[in-house]
Amino acid sequence: MKTKLSPIVAGTMNWGIWDKKLATSEMEHLIHICIENQITSFDHADIYGGYTTEADFGKAFAQSKIDRNKLQLISKCGIQLDRGRNNAIKHYDYSKDYIIWSVENSLKNLQTDYLDVLLLHRPSPLMVADEIAEAVEKLKNEGKIIDFGVSNFTASQTELIRQKTEINYNQIQFSATHHEAMLDGSLDYMQLHDIHPMSWNPLGTVFREDIEQTRRLKKLLVQLVDKYHLGSDTILLAWVLKHPANVIPVAGTVNIARIQALMKAVEMDLSQLDWFAIWTESMGNKVP
Repeated sequence: MKTKLSPIVAGTMNWGIWDKKLATSEMEHLIHICIENQITSFDHADIYGGYTTEADFGKAFAQSKIDRNKLQLISKCGIQLDRGRNNAIKHYDYSKDYIIWSVENSLKNLQTDYLDVLLLHRPSPLMVADEIAEAVEKLKNEGKIIDFGVSNFTASQTELIRQKTEINYNQIQFSATHHEAMLDGSLDYMQLHDIHPMSWNPLGTVFREDIEQTRRLKKLLVQLVDKYHLGSDTILLAWVLKHPANVIPVAGTVNIARIQALMKAVEMDLSQLDWFAIWTESMGNKVP
């Protein structure tokens, strides 16, 4: 049975020393705000904050006294950074022992007994499907993970692992400015095999880059904001959510007002014509 996540997931990558440097009390408050706004799933990776953010979140979670059953914890493993540990070079490690050690380390840092979802962070040319499957089955049997998936995997890479163990999630880049996943077969493959996509950076580069593509989109969004009486970020999330693969956006904002507005995207009925208008402006030409 697939773990049920909230329609939008809170991404924690920027909560710690990599960006916002939130204090324990601030993290605790943010966890409460997310849950109060029906965002009950939290996306982690062991590398966030140079291997520090999970532990910072774990302290805040323990301090919050929130019932563990009221939230879902996702984490990723496999990337070995060349800082924060004694690694000579950045690389990937998907050996059975490392996957198990990494999950147990994340559990300790997050101050929990289990992960709702474990994801392999990025594919490695040296990954061995049988060894990954052995680690996953052991962790499931011990109750240390409930569900399993991948992140940034192509359809063929996913199939390699799926032949050996069940895969229910793939966290990929997908947004109005990065829509390749719906053209290269990735989202088709996930629908075919009942794999739930998550989308990191679901707002794309609309508010980060000033290029022709983003200028076209911003011009259209002014009209759509006036039409729907909702913010540009809400409309862009609604664009992602409208895809029939049932994509779950991972929203990294720590702005409380924006968190409170996130679920409006789930409720929004973005018309088919407006969905295609956004795609058209992103491409810079009409659909074929």
